[in-house]
Amino acid sequence: MNTTFLLSATEQGVAWGDFIFYIVTFLILLALVKKFAWTPITDMMEKRATKISNDIDSAEQARQKAEELVEKRDLALKNSRSEASQIIDRAKKNGEQQKANIVSSAHKEVQTMKANAKKDIQQERQEALDSVKNDVAELSIEIASKIIRKELTADDQKALVDSYIEGLGKQNETR
Repeated sequence: MNTTFLLSATEQGVAWGDFIFYIVTFLILLALVKKFAWTPITDMMEKRATKISNDIDSAEQARQKAEELVEKRDLALKNSRSEASQIIDRAKKNGEQQKANIVSSAHKEVQTMKANAKKDIQQERQEALDSVKNDVAELSIEIASKIIRKELTADDQKALVDSYIEGLGKQNETR
């Protein structure tokens, strides 16, 4: 048909009836394409453009959130490192204090043990001296009674021996 239209236009002039029919058919076809094809394609393209724009915005927001999370994680890591350092420092200080307390307690205990040992030694020495005094007193009494053959009372003899031993004790102390 088109060939006829074009050929007839060249030979006879323009066939306006066919021309108008073709124009009207073309316009109806354009209206139908616009309604059933162009509008859905345009809507689909707008939806796709909106979706791509939203995806880009979402990706940008996700990137920003990821950067914020990285910053928060780095800050938390720094804080945890400083907290760990503080905990270690406190543990060291507590350990040093406990060490000092243990050493101080041990020194006090040693001093107490030394004092008790000195007291025990002094007491043993005194008991030994008292025992020696008594032994010497009894020996002296026996010797004196044999030598002198004189009868003295036991109290007199003991007083005599005690004064003798005191004299010996004073001589030992001066040495």
